[in-house]
Amino acid sequence: MMVPHRPLPRRVRRSLAPLLAVLLLLAATPAGAAPGDPETRVTYENPVTDGFSDTYADPAVIQGKDGWWYVYATADPLVSGGDFGLMHMARTRDWVDWEYLGTIFDESDKPGYAAQDALLWAPDIRYVDGRYVLYFTVTDTVLNDGPDTAIGVATSPRPEGPFTVAPEPIVEPRPREEGEGFVGTIDPAGFTDADGQNYLYFGAYDGGFWGAEVSDDGLSVTGEHTRLTVGDRYEGGYVVRHDDWYYFMGSSANCCAGPTTGYTVSSGRSRSPLGPFVDDTGQSLLDPYVGGTNVIHQNGNEFIGVGHHAVATDVTGRDWMVYHGIDRGRPWLEEPFGVNRRPTLIDPIDWIDGWPRVRAGAGPSAGPQVPPVTESALGIVSDDPAAGGTRGLVAGPADPLGGETARLHGSARTAARAPEGRVRVRLDVTRLDRPVSVTLGARRDSVVATVDPRAGTLAVATTSGRATEVVTDRYAVAPAWQTLVLEVDGPEVLAQVSESDLSDPAAEVRVTRGGLDLPSAPVRLRGGGAVLDNLTVAEPAVEATETVPVPEPGAEILTEDFDSTDLEGWSWVRQNADARVSGGALSWPVEEGELVGPENPAGVLLRDAPSDEDWMVETRLELDLDVREEQNFQQAGLVVYRDDDDFARLSKVAIGGTRQVEFGRERPEADDLSYGGSIVGRPGRDQTWLRIAHHLNADGEHLYRAATSHDGESWTWGAVWTFEPGEAPRIGLVSQGGARPEVTARFAYLRFHETTWPSSEVPRS
Repeated sequence: MMVPHRPLPRRVRRSLAPLLAVLLLLAATPAGAAPGDPETRVTYENPVTDGFSDTYADPAVIQGKDGWWYVYATADPLVSGGDFGLMHMARTRDWVDWEYLGTIFDESDKPGYAAQDALLWAPDIRYVDGRYVLYFTVTDTVLNDGPDTAIGVATSPRPEGPFTVAPEPIVEPRPREEGEGFVGTIDPAGFTDADGQNYLYFGAYDGGFWGAEVSDDGLSVTGEHTRLTVGDRYEGGYVVRHDDWYYFMGSSANCCAGPTTGYTVSSGRSRSPLGPFVDDTGQSLLDPYVGGTNVIHQNGNEFIGVGHHAVATDVTGRDWMVYHGIDRGRPWLEEPFGVNRRPTLIDPIDWIDGWPRVRAGAGPSAGPQVPPVTESALGIVSDDPAAGGTRGLVAGPADPLGGETARLHGSARTAARAPEGRVRVRLDVTRLDRPVSVTLGARRDSVVATVDPRAGTLAVATTSGRATEVVTDRYAVAPAWQTLVLEVDGPEVLAQVSESDLSDPAAEVRVTRGGLDLPSAPVRLRGGGAVLDNLTVAEPAVEATETVPVPEPGAEILTEDFDSTDLEGWSWVRQNADARVSGGALSWPVEEGELVGPENPAGVLLRDAPSDEDWMVETRLELDLDVREEQNFQQAGLVVYRDDDDFARLSKVAIGGTRQVEFGRERPEADDLSYGGSIVGRPGRDQTWLRIAHHLNADGEHLYRAATSHDGESWTWGAVWTFEPGEAPRIGLVSQGGARPEVTARFAYLRFHETTWPSSEVPRS
């Protein structure tokens, strides 16, 4: 069907809106696939890198000016039986089919300051000042005696390299303020602010995460180091800008503990790229009672240890987390307790109430999923815009970065009309000597975004009726490729200009224009002599507005208020004579011993679970872990206990100078024991509430999900640990981890409730 070019009455345009939406979807759907039909649409399935690798960890991502998505990974062996590489490169156009490109470096061009046995980890990629800038970790250098870590930097004119290493680290090894040795200087991530200022973030559990201003070319630190997080909590940090907020997202707990890996990603936000960052409860990431709002955690399917991520944005404006995870059924690359098999996974992010949630809080996906949208609607050939779909564009020069390009002389317009009300346009543009504009809508309802290199501005003009309003943002127009985005979603208008297009715009204008009623119309481009590429038109993504359900307490099954000294219904494993009921609570001095490891001197107080059905257990804990004293690993809380070597423990715990809630798991593994943990929310200073929900899945496995609260009202739900089929573990309490300084845990009650275990799947659109 041909869409008329003559303007239609608004009532007719509204009647055509559903048809236009279908046409737009058809244009973005691969040939032979039925739009919206999950049986025939092209899908991806995690892990996305399985086609060419066994492990592909710590992924970094950027869309090259040639239209490919490039993904870089850390220096583990690519496949079982392979050698450690000097980091890896691969690329994809659609996140379904992949091409492996080789290692980033080899022995001839690796950093000269790297020690002989040093590995290169955790790459981050940016497009800065007309070239690609790669940051990476060097695990040991020749700059000091003894082990140290540093951040290296390299550049290339192309995303696939070759990369030329700078002769010195951009961040050198950092000595400890007290004592010998060096703090962790790993896991770099770049960022560009809306004023054009570049930043670099780096750090580790050992010393915390930090940020600093970086030069215009991205190759040297120009500002003081600013601490963003307390130590002992975050690594793998990444910063994005969204709705005028800056979000720090970092990974916590174990990256690499095989079948007990509990990596998770949490976030905090700030009005400044250097913080302070606070979570959704208002808790600072610098507070010893560490804050952090859940972004992703394992949900009970095959994937555990999900974290160390980057963020990519598809042509609909949907953000995607690109991260690694571990298949709990195949955790090792080769031998147990060797290299972990950590392939790359991807899943969409929903921004809900101002916070990033992967799949609306459902966690990693398993099974066929709808991939990121990477192609344009309206018949546009995105990586060769002059080839079709747009009138007025002519073939541009073959570009070393962009490949086939189009030149914009005067004006151009799409041959088909964009749908009314909701449109997103993205294009890469260079040779910006004169203003370039993108226009959506027509006549009395339109939006025009204009990049003016002479004035150094990004301007957005919105017209509704007869009134036009103009909002501008100033920035330094770079001579190289830039990405321009214009999105209209009802009354909300967003325009951005960036170099990397990694949620780090160098200029941004947001407008809310009441009464704006964008009609269906061709997308119009105007400019003199500019070269453009990767032109896409799409409907903006529709995201979830609420998180997926979490377990809620139902009818009470059993309550223990600790009003009887005989502890009827309870039994001890290694009874502690000093634990007693008094004052309406169970008082239990923290014991010297531990459950973790082959020796288990610590006591455990147990009772039977109420049933094999869905249920929830809760306790309120008082435990004063004074941060002024060294109380490392002192803890108390709930335990899911099959035996001394097969348990999950949810406890408030001292970890270095922090106080956290850890959901730890120990289980037998290859004639040994494997232990790891996942972090859940934050503890209260005086009282902490703990919950564990139980579910028996279709395979007979026992699933346990943890939650915590610092006030007894707002709850944070976290990771799921799985126990093999068989007799249900018992439920109990522990108080352990070190007898000095003396501290006593007080449990106010233990309550079992009925509950419903919600599905971890988000309905596919």
